Formats: sequence, structure tokens, C-alpha cells
Amino acid sequence: MLDIFILKKTLELAGKGAELALVTITKSNGSTPRVVGTQMTVLKDGSIIGTIGGGAIEKKIIELALEAIEDGEDKSIFLTLADEGMVCGGEIEIFIQVFKPSPEILIVGGGHVSLALYNVASLLNFDIVIFEDREEFISHERFPNAKKLIIGKIDKELKEYKISENTYIVIVTRGHKYDGEALEAVINSRAKYIGVIGSEKKVMNMFSTMKNRGITDYQLSKVYSPIGLNIADNSPEEIAISILAEILSVKNHKSGGHMKALN
Repeated sequence: MLDIFILKKTLELAGKGAELALVTITKSNGSTPRVVGTQMTVLKDGSIIGTIGGGAIEKKIIELALEAIEDGEDKSIFLTLADEGMVCGGEIEIFIQVFKPSPEILIVGGGHVSLALYNVASLLNFDIVIFEDREEFISHERFPNAKKLIIGKIDKELKEYKISENTYIVIVTRGHKYDGEALEAVINSRAKYIGVIGSEKKVMNMFSTMKNRGITDYQLSKVYSPIGLNIADNSPEEIAISILAEILSVKNHKSGGHMKALN
């Protein structure tokens, strides 16, 4: 029998962006501590809601659930309890359902490259947030599928925004000064990716200015700039694709090389 409390709590936490796994006993043979339908939720930090039987078997299932969360894949696993040090000797099959929040992309700026980037990101599983300080460049008509539109002083709004390790930031404002202010606002965040548009000369000048303001080489080493993979011409659309390609290589832990090289 499904546990309504566990299901409700799991969905509530998942809705808030928690990474977790819901474990359900789907088959049971012989002597086992819990019956078919028993559920337990395992959070990324190893804490649990509910119980699947305690002892060695529960410890093993928590380990399996944490592996599934890390892999981001649902899994069906057969376990013999005797192999896990339990005297009851029965067998169970569990289904591990992983809940992970959608990755979030913050597009800082609302100009031509930002619009192209938004259009490409809309095809992927990203929650899109747009930051702008010009009303004419930020609207639901311009960015209809964005999760949030944030208008105001960009560096201030970025400092106040909750940035997680599931966040990818692309800084493409209307000018070098604003790019630097935005970068300084997020340089110490937990974002998985921070990219800033610009030529090598512009980037060098921006980094030099930031160093004079106390930003270290280590902090700047986390920044992807010039931004994107070296595949685009100067059109906003190709630049956007090169940026998203770089983000996907970071997100999916891929090298970005040719697939042909793998054959």
C-alpha cells in the first residue's frame, strides 16, 4: 500500500528543487521486513523519510538510491536479503525513481544574442530567467516561455537571486561595464557555469579591472570567457548555439569533441 504522507512530502520537496529518490518495494518473496508497496524517500544528503526495513538492507538501499541520484537515472534492482547480512533470507525487488530539478539558465541581458540564446534554450530542459534593466528589452511577448523576467539594476538583482549548483549563468549585457558588474555580482556564487561574452581583448580588460577591485585569479579561473565553443560565425543564432553547446558540455561532463573521434 502506497504511503500518502511519503508521496506528499516527496512531491513537496521535489517541487522546491530538492534532489531525491523515491524507493518502492515492487516484489517480495519469502521472509522480508516490509511488504510490497512500502516506500522510503532518500535525499541527496543521505537523510530519509520513512523506512524500508532498517538494518543492513536499508543501508544498502540508501547507497543504491544515492548512486541513482548521482547518475540521474531510475533503476529497478533485485536484492537477496541473505546477501545483505539479514537472517530472514527473503528477496525483494525495488524501484528507485529519481527526482531532480530542471537546470536553470540565467540570461543576463535582453538583446539580440540573449533572444537567440533564449530561443535555443527553450528547446532544452532549462528553466529560463532573464535579467534586464531596460523595459523595452524584457517582456512576456519577447520571452513568452521564460520562467521569470527580472527587471531592475542588474548587479543588485543578481546578488539577491538564489543561485544553486544547478544554475548556469550567461552574461550578455549591452556593454563592458555592465558585464563586469554582473560578473562581480555572481563570481562567488555556487553556479555550475558562468560565461561572459566578449573578445579576448575585452575580456582581458574586464578581468584586469576586476583584479584591481580585489577579485583573484582563482575566482576568475571559474569564468568561461570568451564564451562558447569555437564553432560559430558572428550571427546571434550561431553564437547562441556555441554557448549552449559549451553549457551542455559542462552540464553533461562531456569533452565537446567530435563523436567521430570516438569510433
